[in-house]
Amino acid sequence: MNAKDVIREMEIKMKKALEASRRNFSEIRTGRASPHLVEGLHIDYYGTPTLLKSLASITVPDARLILIQPWDASAIPEIEKAIQKSNLGITPMNDGKIVRLSIPQLTRERREEMKKVVKTMTEDGRVSLRTIRRDANEVIKKLETDKAIPEDERFKSQDEVQKLTDKFTSELENLLKEKEKELTDL
Repeated sequence: MNAKDVIREMEIKMKKALEASRRNFSEIRTGRASPHLVEGLHIDYYGTPTLLKSLASITVPDARLILIQPWDASAIPEIEKAIQKSNLGITPMNDGKIVRLSIPQLTRERREEMKKVVKTMTEDGRVSLRTIRRDANEVIKKLETDKAIPEDERFKSQDEVQKLTDKFTSELENLLKEKEKELTDL
């Protein structure tokens, strides 16, 4: 393993961390209906935790309504339970075949609360990026101590690691700004 392999591996891990943050952001309710709000919920389906999107069709007929039509109607009570346990703040209604989620307008207090949640998620993302950076720097230092790379290559590699970390951190900040704007503009 050389320094370039370490940096390549670090970049892959950072992309995954950024994607995880993006996925988490998509689950934050902004007052507009989106299938992303519920498709990641885990439903206890015959004792097995199963993703909602693999149990039902999720549609958004208008900006304030999500329809969840499970392929097995017996899963409706479990779907309702999972929605109530989630922090969406939405009460599900069903007619025996379809679960309806009516998305209420966000209050100012709820928007501020959601902004705090988004900031916490962003900080978690930053921590992940810093952890990946630290691990990569440790491997690069170990390569130098094991005489696999010279000292000047270690410095170049650590600079590259920092540049990548800055790049992904700024992408994360952009995601935060977009989500905050989304929460404010409603």
